[in-house]
Amino acid sequence: MKQSVFITVLLVVAFIVSLLIYLFVFGNPANFKDATMSTPANIFGQIYKGGPIVVALLTISIMVITFVFERSLSLRKAKGKGAIEPFLKRIQSSVQEGDIDGAIAECDKQRGSLANVLRLGLERYNIVKNDPIEAEKKLAEVQRSIEEAMMLEVPLLERNLVALSTIASISVLVGLFGTVLGMIRAFLALATAGTPNAIELSTGISEALVNTAFGIFGAIVAIISYNFFSTKVSNFTYMIDEATYNIMQILTVKSK
Repeated sequence: MKQSVFITVLLVVAFIVSLLIYLFVFGNPANFKDATMSTPANIFGQIYKGGPIVVALLTISIMVITFVFERSLSLRKAKGKGAIEPFLKRIQSSVQEGDIDGAIAECDKQRGSLANVLRLGLERYNIVKNDPIEAEKKLAEVQRSIEEAMMLEVPLLERNLVALSTIASISVLVGLFGTVLGMIRAFLALATAGTPNAIELSTGISEALVNTAFGIFGAIVAIISYNFFSTKVSNFTYMIDEATYNIMQILTVKSK
């Protein structure tokens, strides 16, 4: 629910910002050589001639950049406060010494996704370790707690990755749509009787090229970001699996 609200608010805000940029930055009369705003004087005026589709492509670009910052901050937060390797060594040492409470305290200091998963498993072990049941059942309870924690943490790590991959496809299609509209305008200018309207012809070509450029830009950023963050999430998930496996092996030995 929160994720849907976030994306909806982002879409609305990005659209409003894009519209303001299109009208008052790119559409500034200073960017044109004449009062009719038909002849661009710089690149901003050229972009303005790309037409209303530029607003949609700007919206997409702003959303992509926002998702990139959001994912960067979230994955940094997921690692916790300190370096992961020393943290894992402290956890393993505490568990080997039987100091489960100390290991839990280390998880509370570290925080992050890995620490959350380990803490829930260790807390469960603290609860069942003195129960009059078989060691295998105790370890099964710990493993179940770890799996439940993973089911909570992994979706947080993968959040907005689907949105990035979707935007990559949409950006290309919207850019292509703007290109087609621009080419239609250019061919209409050529189809007029007598001498072709140079202004209409240049406007159509500008619209096509600007929309193509913005569409490709949004797609490139989204695809690179998606692959980058997908790889980081996969590596981080693998590291969590390895860490929980090592802790489970230590608990298995101690339970015998």
